Amino acid sequence: MRIARFTTGDDPLYGVVTGEVDDNGIPADDCRMVALAGDPLHVGIHLSGKEHALADVRLLSPVLPRSKVVGIGKNYAAHAAEMGSDVPPEPMLFMKPNTSVIGPGDPIFYPEQSNEVHYEGELGVVIGRICREVPRERVNDVIWGYTVGNDVTARDLQRKDVQFTRAKGFDSFCPLGPWVETELDVGDLSVQTFLNGVLKQDGSTRDLIFDVPTLVAHVSSVMTLLPGDVILTGTPEGVGPMQPGDEVEVLVHGIGALTNKVVRR
Repeated sequence: MRIARFTTGDDPLYGVVTGEVDDNGIPADDCRMVALAGDPLHVGIHLSGKEHALADVRLLSPVLPRSKVVGIGKNYAAHAAEMGSDVPPEPMLFMKPNTSVIGPGDPIFYPEQSNEVHYEGELGVVIGRICREVPRERVNDVIWGYTVGNDVTARDLQRKDVQFTRAKGFDSFCPLGPWVETELDVGDLSVQTFLNGVLKQDGSTRDLIFDVPTLVAHVSSVMTLLPGDVILTGTPEGVGPMQPGDEVEVLVHGIGALTNKVVRR
Protein backbone atom coordinates (compact mmCIF):
# COMPACT_ATOMS: atom_id res chain seq x y z
CA MET A 1 0.00 0.00 0.00
CA ARG A 2 1.28 3.46 -0.92
CA ILE A 3 0.29 6.05 1.69
CA ALA A 4 0.80 9.70 0.82
CA ARG A 5 0.21 13.12 2.28
CA PHE A 6 -1.22 15.66 -0.13
CA THR A 7 -3.12 18.88 -0.66
CA THR A 8 -5.64 20.10 -3.19
CA GLY A 9 -5.06 23.66 -2.04
CA ASP A 10 -6.70 23.28 1.34
CA ASP A 11 -5.42 21.68 4.56
CA PRO A 12 -3.12 18.65 4.08
CA LEU A 13 -4.72 15.22 3.98
CA TYR A 14 -3.52 11.64 3.91
CA GLY A 15 -4.44 9.25 1.15
CA VAL A 16 -3.81 5.90 -0.50
CA VAL A 17 -2.34 5.95 -4.01
CA THR A 18 -3.92 3.41 -6.34
CA GLY A 19 -2.72 2.33 -9.77
CA GLU A 20 0.62 1.27 -11.19
CA VAL A 21 4.02 2.93 -10.82
CA ASP A 22 6.69 1.87 -13.33
CA ASP A 23 10.34 1.00 -12.61
CA ASN A 24 11.32 4.64 -13.17
CA GLY A 25 8.97 5.81 -10.43
CA ILE A 26 6.44 7.28 -12.88
CA PRO A 27 2.78 6.74 -11.92
CA ALA A 28 0.32 5.63 -14.59
CA ASP A 29 -2.09 8.24 -15.92
CA ASP A 30 -5.02 6.57 -14.18
CA CYS A 31 -3.48 6.63 -10.68
CA ARG A 32 -5.87 7.94 -8.05
CA MET A 33 -5.53 9.43 -4.57
CA VAL A 34 -8.13 7.97 -2.23
CA ALA A 35 -8.37 10.26 0.80
CA LEU A 36 -8.15 8.93 4.34
CA ALA A 37 -10.00 10.14 7.42
CA GLY A 38 -7.29 11.39 9.78
CA ASP A 39 -3.65 10.53 10.30
CA PRO A 40 -3.20 6.79 9.61
CA LEU A 41 -0.34 6.58 12.10
CA HIS A 42 -2.85 7.41 14.84
CA VAL A 43 -6.25 6.22 13.64
CA GLY A 44 -5.36 3.52 11.12
CA ILE A 45 -6.54 3.23 7.51
CA HIS A 46 -10.06 4.62 7.19
CA LEU A 47 -11.21 5.70 3.73
CA SER A 48 -13.14 8.97 3.64
CA GLY A 49 -14.96 8.21 0.39
CA LYS A 50 -13.33 11.12 -1.46
CA GLU A 51 -10.79 10.63 -4.22
CA HIS A 52 -8.86 12.64 -6.78
CA ALA A 53 -6.76 12.01 -9.86
CA LEU A 54 -3.17 11.82 -8.67
CA ALA A 55 -2.25 14.44 -11.27
CA ASP A 56 -4.65 16.90 -9.61
CA VAL A 57 -3.05 16.90 -6.15
CA ARG A 58 0.25 18.18 -4.82
CA LEU A 59 2.25 15.63 -2.89
CA LEU A 60 3.75 16.67 0.43
CA SER A 61 6.29 14.95 2.64
CA PRO A 62 4.54 11.65 3.41
CA VAL A 63 5.36 11.93 7.11
CA LEU A 64 6.12 14.73 9.52
CA PRO A 65 8.57 13.08 11.92
CA ARG A 66 7.25 13.55 15.45
CA SER A 67 10.69 14.08 16.86
CA LYS A 68 13.61 13.21 14.58
CA VAL A 69 15.27 11.86 11.51
CA VAL A 70 18.16 9.53 12.33
CA GLY A 71 20.85 9.28 9.67
CA ILE A 72 23.30 6.43 9.24
CA GLY A 73 26.76 7.38 8.03
CA LYS A 74 29.02 5.34 5.75
CA ASN A 75 26.73 2.33 5.49
CA TYR A 76 27.97 1.34 2.02
CA ALA A 77 31.61 0.24 1.79
CA ALA A 78 32.17 2.02 -1.53
CA HIS A 79 30.82 5.29 -0.12
CA ALA A 80 33.03 5.00 2.96
CA ALA A 81 35.99 4.52 0.59
CA GLU A 82 35.10 7.55 -1.54
CA MET A 83 34.97 9.60 1.67
CA GLY A 84 38.45 8.34 2.60
CA SER A 85 37.19 6.34 5.57
CA ASP A 86 37.16 2.80 6.81
CA VAL A 87 33.94 0.88 7.27
CA PRO A 88 32.60 1.68 10.76
CA PRO A 89 32.52 -1.24 13.22
CA GLU A 90 28.93 -0.38 14.21
CA PRO A 91 26.27 1.90 12.75
CA MET A 92 27.32 5.55 12.78
CA LEU A 93 24.40 7.70 13.95
CA PHE A 94 23.67 11.37 13.38
CA MET A 95 20.53 13.48 13.61
CA LYS A 96 18.63 15.70 11.22
CA PRO A 97 15.98 17.96 12.79
CA ASN A 98 12.39 17.44 11.73
CA THR A 99 12.44 21.04 10.48
CA SER A 100 14.78 19.90 7.69
CA VAL A 101 12.02 17.76 6.13
CA ILE A 102 10.42 18.83 2.84
CA GLY A 103 8.36 16.96 0.26
CA PRO A 104 8.42 16.17 -3.45
CA GLY A 105 8.82 19.24 -5.63
CA ASP A 106 9.74 21.50 -2.73
CA PRO A 107 12.92 23.55 -3.19
CA ILE A 108 16.21 22.65 -1.55
CA PHE A 109 17.60 25.96 -0.34
CA TYR A 110 21.32 26.43 -0.90
CA PRO A 111 22.62 28.09 2.30
CA GLU A 112 24.86 31.14 2.05
CA GLN A 113 27.20 29.56 4.63
CA SER A 114 28.22 26.78 2.21
CA ASN A 115 29.90 26.46 -1.17
CA GLU A 116 29.67 22.66 -1.45
CA VAL A 117 26.22 21.14 -1.04
CA HIS A 118 25.92 17.44 -1.93
CA TYR A 119 23.05 15.07 -2.75
CA GLU A 120 22.86 11.68 -0.99
CA GLY A 121 20.07 9.39 -2.21
CA GLU A 122 18.83 6.87 0.35
CA LEU A 123 16.17 4.41 1.44
CA GLY A 124 14.19 5.72 4.40
CA VAL A 125 12.56 3.58 7.09
CA VAL A 126 9.40 5.02 8.68
CA ILE A 127 8.62 3.95 12.25
CA GLY A 128 5.00 3.12 13.03
CA ARG A 129 4.84 2.82 16.81
CA ILE A 130 6.60 3.91 19.98
CA CYS A 131 9.43 1.50 20.56
CA ARG A 132 12.71 1.02 22.35
CA GLU A 133 15.26 -1.82 22.46
CA VAL A 134 13.62 -3.67 19.59
CA PRO A 135 15.20 -7.09 18.94
CA ARG A 136 16.08 -7.87 15.32
CA GLU A 137 13.43 -10.53 15.06
CA ARG A 138 10.68 -8.02 15.96
CA VAL A 139 11.79 -5.09 13.82
CA ASN A 140 9.02 -5.63 11.26
CA ASP A 141 6.48 -5.09 14.03
CA VAL A 142 7.56 -1.45 14.45
CA ILE A 143 8.14 -0.45 10.81
CA TRP A 144 5.24 1.36 9.15
CA GLY A 145 6.85 1.41 5.73
CA TYR A 146 9.57 2.80 3.51
CA THR A 147 10.14 6.02 1.60
CA VAL A 148 12.79 7.76 -0.49
CA GLY A 149 15.13 10.28 1.08
CA ASN A 150 17.85 12.74 0.12
CA ASP A 151 20.32 13.37 2.94
CA VAL A 152 21.43 16.79 1.68
CA THR A 153 24.80 17.74 3.16
CA ALA A 154 26.92 20.88 3.21
CA ARG A 155 30.17 18.97 2.76
CA ASP A 156 32.51 21.90 3.46
CA LEU A 157 30.76 22.57 6.77
CA GLN A 158 30.88 18.88 7.63
CA ARG A 159 34.66 18.94 7.24
CA LYS A 160 34.96 22.22 9.11
CA ASP A 161 32.75 21.30 12.07
CA VAL A 162 33.78 17.61 12.24
CA GLN A 163 30.39 16.72 13.71
CA PHE A 164 27.38 16.73 11.39
CA THR A 165 24.64 18.85 12.96
CA ARG A 166 25.02 22.06 10.98
CA ALA A 167 26.07 20.40 7.73
CA LYS A 168 22.98 18.19 7.62
CA GLY A 169 20.48 20.23 9.59
CA PHE A 170 19.55 23.22 7.42
CA ASP A 171 15.89 23.74 6.61
CA SER A 172 15.05 21.78 3.42
CA PHE A 173 18.02 19.39 3.80
CA CYS A 174 15.82 16.28 4.17
CA PRO A 175 13.50 15.75 1.18
CA LEU A 176 11.22 12.73 1.71
CA GLY A 177 8.66 11.15 -0.60
CA PRO A 178 6.82 10.61 -2.75
CA TRP A 179 4.87 8.33 -0.39
CA VAL A 180 5.33 5.52 2.13
CA GLU A 181 5.25 1.97 0.75
CA THR A 182 4.01 -0.32 3.51
CA GLU A 183 4.54 -3.69 1.79
CA LEU A 184 8.06 -4.10 0.47
CA ASP A 185 11.03 -6.46 0.65
CA VAL A 186 14.00 -4.09 1.00
CA GLY A 187 16.72 -6.74 0.75
CA ASP A 188 17.73 -5.83 -2.81
CA LEU A 189 16.36 -2.49 -3.98
CA SER A 190 18.07 -0.29 -6.56
CA VAL A 191 18.93 3.18 -5.19
CA GLN A 192 19.74 5.72 -7.89
CA THR A 193 20.32 9.47 -7.96
CA PHE A 194 20.10 11.62 -11.08
CA LEU A 195 21.42 15.18 -11.36
CA ASN A 196 19.73 17.04 -14.21
CA GLY A 197 18.84 13.66 -15.69
CA VAL A 198 22.36 12.24 -15.48
CA LEU A 199 22.85 9.11 -13.36
CA LYS A 200 25.25 9.84 -10.47
CA GLN A 201 24.53 7.13 -7.89
CA ASP A 202 23.62 3.55 -8.71
CA GLY A 203 23.59 1.22 -5.72
CA SER A 204 21.53 -1.50 -4.12
CA THR A 205 20.33 -2.10 -0.58
CA ARG A 206 21.89 -5.57 -0.78
CA ASP A 207 25.21 -3.76 -0.25
CA LEU A 208 24.22 -2.15 3.04
CA ILE A 209 26.87 -2.90 5.64
CA PHE A 210 24.21 -2.91 8.35
CA ASP A 211 20.80 -4.05 7.12
CA VAL A 212 17.47 -2.57 8.14
CA PRO A 213 16.79 -4.93 11.09
CA THR A 214 20.26 -4.20 12.46
CA LEU A 215 19.75 -0.45 12.10
CA VAL A 216 16.37 -0.35 13.80
CA ALA A 217 17.59 -2.57 16.63
CA HIS A 218 20.72 -0.44 17.09
CA VAL A 219 19.02 2.95 16.96
CA SER A 220 16.25 1.82 19.31
CA SER A 221 18.87 0.60 21.79
CA VAL A 222 20.03 4.20 22.06
CA MET A 223 16.81 6.24 21.87
CA THR A 224 13.07 5.77 21.91
CA LEU A 225 11.58 5.91 18.42
CA LEU A 226 8.20 7.55 17.88
CA PRO A 227 5.56 7.07 15.17
CA GLY A 228 6.65 8.95 12.06
CA ASP A 229 10.34 9.01 12.97
CA VAL A 230 12.54 8.21 9.98
CA ILE A 231 15.82 6.32 9.75
CA LEU A 232 17.86 7.11 6.63
CA THR A 233 19.84 3.96 5.89
CA GLY A 234 22.93 5.44 4.21
CA THR A 235 23.91 6.42 0.69
CA PRO A 236 25.75 4.51 -2.06
CA GLU A 237 28.91 5.83 -3.68
CA GLY A 238 28.71 8.68 -6.16
CA VAL A 239 27.78 11.59 -3.91
CA GLY A 240 28.63 14.96 -5.37
CA PRO A 241 27.83 18.66 -5.56
CA MET A 242 24.68 20.31 -6.79
CA GLN A 243 24.19 23.98 -7.58
CA PRO A 244 21.27 26.41 -7.63
CA GLY A 245 19.22 25.64 -10.72
CA ASP A 246 19.99 21.92 -10.62
CA GLU A 247 17.32 19.27 -10.31
CA VAL A 248 18.02 16.15 -8.29
CA GLU A 249 15.95 12.97 -8.47
CA VAL A 250 16.32 10.01 -6.15
CA LEU A 251 14.72 6.77 -7.33
CA VAL A 252 14.29 3.73 -5.13
CA HIS A 253 12.81 0.94 -7.25
CA GLY A 254 9.74 -0.51 -5.60
CA ILE A 255 8.83 2.84 -4.04
CA GLY A 256 9.10 5.70 -6.52
CA ALA A 257 10.97 8.87 -7.43
CA LEU A 258 11.63 11.97 -5.32
CA THR A 259 12.50 15.12 -7.26
CA ASN A 260 13.58 18.55 -5.95
CA LYS A 261 15.20 21.62 -7.43
CA VAL A 262 18.03 23.54 -5.79
CA VAL A 263 17.50 27.28 -5.35
CA ARG A 264 19.05 30.26 -3.63
CA ARG A 265 16.96 31.50 -0.73
